[in-house]
Amino acid sequence: QVQLVESGGGLVQAGGSLRVSCAASGRTFSSYAMGWFRQAPGKEREFVAAITWSGGNTYYADSVKGRFTISRDNAKNTVNLQMNSLKPEDTAVYYCAARLSTRDYLGSASLSRRGYDYWGQGTQVTVSS
Repeated sequence: QVQLVESGGGLVQAGGSLRVSCAASGRTFSSYAMGWFRQAPGKEREFVAAITWSGGNTYYADSVKGRFTISRDNAKNTVNLQMNSLKPEDTAVYYCAARLSTRDYLGSASLSRRGYDYWGQGTQVTVSS
């Protein structure tokens, strides 16, 4: 079992940057692909970014491509989401999630909430205009 704890959320002005992090428990973190999702008030939780177990492949939602970067450190059991050029529409609760997979590619299941086995509690990101 994996426990995930997000941190690093906060309030930032439009155009600014923020990094959210996710710390994972357990000795098998490198066996999991990781993803970031977000949920704005009144909206469904949506995919943001994903990374393979090795960090060798990543995938982004079109809405964040070129602005967000996902990375991981398997030695520290952490996955990060660096968010630049933030927009008010990026305001949401950001969740990290773990998916048991040692494949070197991200299939369609990696882009869906249903494809993930474990979730963190979320961290709020608010972008003011």
